[in-house]
Amino acid sequence: MQTATPLDREHCVRAVQSKDARFDGWFYTAVLTTRIYCRPSCPAVPPKPENMTFHRSAAACQQAGFRACKRCRPDTSPGSPEWNRRADLVARAMRLIADGVVDRDGVPGLAARLGYSTRQVERQLLAELGAGPLALARAQRAQTARLLIETTPLPMAEIAFAAGFSSIRTFNDTVREVFAVPPSELRARLPRRHAATAPGTLTLRLPFRAPLHPDNLFGHLAATAVPGVEEWRDGSYRRTLRLPYGHGIAALAPRPDHIACRLTLSDLRDLTVAISRCRRLLDLDADPVAVDDRLRTDPLLAPLVDRAPGRRVPRTVDEAEFAVRAVLGQQVSTAAARTHAARLVTAHGKPLDDPEGGLTHLFPTPEALAATDPGTLAMPRTRRTTFTTLVRHLADGTLRLGVDSDWAEARARLLDLPGFGPWTTDVIAMRALGDPDAFLPTDLGIRRAAQDLGLPATPAALTARAEAWRPWRAYAVQHLWATGDHPVNVLPE
Repeated sequence: MQTATPLDREHCVRAVQSKDARFDGWFYTAVLTTRIYCRPSCPAVPPKPENMTFHRSAAACQQAGFRACKRCRPDTSPGSPEWNRRADLVARAMRLIADGVVDRDGVPGLAARLGYSTRQVERQLLAELGAGPLALARAQRAQTARLLIETTPLPMAEIAFAAGFSSIRTFNDTVREVFAVPPSELRARLPRRHAATAPGTLTLRLPFRAPLHPDNLFGHLAATAVPGVEEWRDGSYRRTLRLPYGHGIAALAPRPDHIACRLTLSDLRDLTVAISRCRRLLDLDADPVAVDDRLRTDPLLAPLVDRAPGRRVPRTVDEAEFAVRAVLGQQVSTAAARTHAARLVTAHGKPLDDPEGGLTHLFPTPEALAATDPGTLAMPRTRRTTFTTLVRHLADGTLRLGVDSDWAEARARLLDLPGFGPWTTDVIAMRALGDPDAFLPTDLGIRRAAQDLGLPATPAALTARAEAWRPWRAYAVQHLWATGDHPVNVLPE
């Protein structure tokens, strides 16, 4: 089973002494003399090495009795890249915790989704992260509470409920323990007036590890946007979100040192989940330095990496939605795929109101699409069979493509479906499952780019060459695609 590389004390000390932001989220520094924990890039004078201890999670620091630094705010670090590049029990558990499963269903619900006993899940998380699922979820609730305290005028009772706390007392105790001040003092430090926003609307900054190249990331999302569900407007990518307690609309825009995010939620309890899905959509927890360093070892890829360091893989907020759209896009143009998807949205999507106009529906659920009359689908008979089989398996649960999916198992199940070859399966693996090593050697655009660069152009030979790019072949795909003249590669005006 894949596990995290053990923390190397010497490397951690050097990262702290050099204030290296690349390691923010990878580990946390707990200072024995001050009882404070920090991110590696904390601007404060580094403590003496003998006073440093290191932990893989903020929750482990909190359990050991350390409080969050007020200067570097370690609770707002980017997430660890570990959970993006792995599909083992711990990585899947961490993705589910970020998606709010423990808050909604408890630890038994988390274990059931993973197919393990509660004891096995707790033991694995404790061994690798120094904290169990309850402590990890508690740390996440504290971060959500702080965000709401600092960005909204909501009463504390509503914040406690929205952040997932079971009582006001637990909320107060947790905030005081984690941040060393009561909730009222956190708010008192800020300007008294909050910017006027519509009810349920929050504005926040999503951090990432630099560098981040936004062109193909936002260009792809804008060029493939399904009318009614997605749009590009005024420099922002906007889309609707189906969430556990309700629905939402996210507006995301690239900035030099963060992603500007505006969320409008029908139920504030969905805040943590909405943030997690937006981060996943934009691949914000990636480690671009590690990715680029590996791809630069190929002399023919190195110029592409140097020209656009920090490329991300555009992903999704809804794995089932993406799988459906992948089938709709088989052997047709981007415009045709958008048209097919828009028809399904109009006919079967749930309508919603967008205060800014432009967005009209949630993408249809697999259950709604499974009830569709196949005769109404304007597509060839073989693709119609592919579509109806896919949505039926998604609807009845025999095919699971959530954040808890085992990548190998999901691939195998997809390949068993009619009309699913390696290309469609690996596109879903790359963008829906989040496998950073998914590769598309049969893709025509990839083969053309490879030939132009002097790389092998046949699928077998290109796959052999790409062994050296592992485990980041999905990022190599983005660089190769970006050599083409297509709107997906350009940041919209």
